[in-house]
Amino acid sequence: MQKWYQIFHKNTGLSPYVWVVFYILPFYFIFRSSTTYHIVLGTIMIMVFFSCYVLSFVSKGWIVYFWTSIQIIISIIMAIVFSYVYFSLFLAFFIGTMKSKAGFITLYCIHLVTTIVTINYGLVSQNPVYFDQLPFIIISVIAVILIPVTTFNRNRSEKLQGQLEDANKRISELVKLEERQRIARDLHDTLGQKLSLIGLKSDLAGKLISKNPAQAQIEINDVRQTARIALKEVREIVTQMRGTRLVEEMFRIKQILKAAEIDLIVEGDPKLTNTSLINENVLSMCLKESITNIIKHSSATSCSISIEPSPSDLVIKVGDNGIGMTKECLVLLGNGLRGMKERLEFVNGCMEIVSDQGTMIVIKVPNAIIPPEREVRI
Repeated sequence: MQKWYQIFHKNTGLSPYVWVVFYILPFYFIFRSSTTYHIVLGTIMIMVFFSCYVLSFVSKGWIVYFWTSIQIIISIIMAIVFSYVYFSLFLAFFIGTMKSKAGFITLYCIHLVTTIVTINYGLVSQNPVYFDQLPFIIISVIAVILIPVTTFNRNRSEKLQGQLEDANKRISELVKLEERQRIARDLHDTLGQKLSLIGLKSDLAGKLISKNPAQAQIEINDVRQTARIALKEVREIVTQMRGTRLVEEMFRIKQILKAAEIDLIVEGDPKLTNTSLINENVLSMCLKESITNIIKHSSATSCSISIEPSPSDLVIKVGDNGIGMTKECLVLLGNGLRGMKERLEFVNGCMEIVSDQGTMIVIKVPNAIIPPEREVRI
């Protein structure tokens, strides 16, 4: 709920001077009485009303409804005994600040019914004060109907707006974090493979420089070309996500495995016709990371890549005859394998690692085949 002192124009749209008039006005009505008893009774009720009004704003739980009930009773008594109906405006505003929808509806209905019944009683009893201020009473009834609903909806809207702003800030932070992680994965996957290739070819050129200078020169030229490609890809990663076809990736994989003196066996067609670009790009990056790990850590002499498309899934199996992975390594995945898993989860894919007489990585992504008659023609 709002604080009791927030009844001024910031939240109600009314000038604070109007509320000051409503604070003073009940004293005018009670001092019109001819008896001291009525004056004392009226003054006590006014003090109790405003005390309960403040307590209603600062209290929580069921006690709020207790203070509000006392205010409603005092408002009825003041309207019947002193012909003062304007406490209903204070109650109307307070009811509008209720956070609970059930509590708001209950108090709103009770207050509206009691206000209308009390005013009708004054009119039926031919109270001259009611007839003298009839236009103001009609305005008060309209305010009792509209103020709670308007205030409740405005507060609800402000709350939702605040929640929306918080959600937007959180989404913005998550987007930034995801973008940082994406760039980190791309740099790791791209530079890791290229630098590994540069290292292997540099070592090979160093071995051949005395035995076969011509071949060494070719390897050095490959190193230069690979470095340029790496620089180009880094620039592309920084600017945007670059889609990589599996056919292109397979060509680079053959090069790096040949330089590492690892035999390659390929089963299946790397040219995919029914796989989305984003899925194919994720597969290419995962395949690149798998080959990089084989070269760096497996001590393998042979590598196999199997491409198995189906109507529902596309499965790629990457295996080697190396030293395999320990159980501890399978549990504590490195940055590269963790990045592969995150990429695959992004496209509803999955990854499985089997380590038995070498290592087998099974990569699976959805592969929805679109019938020709349903293809969209532009």
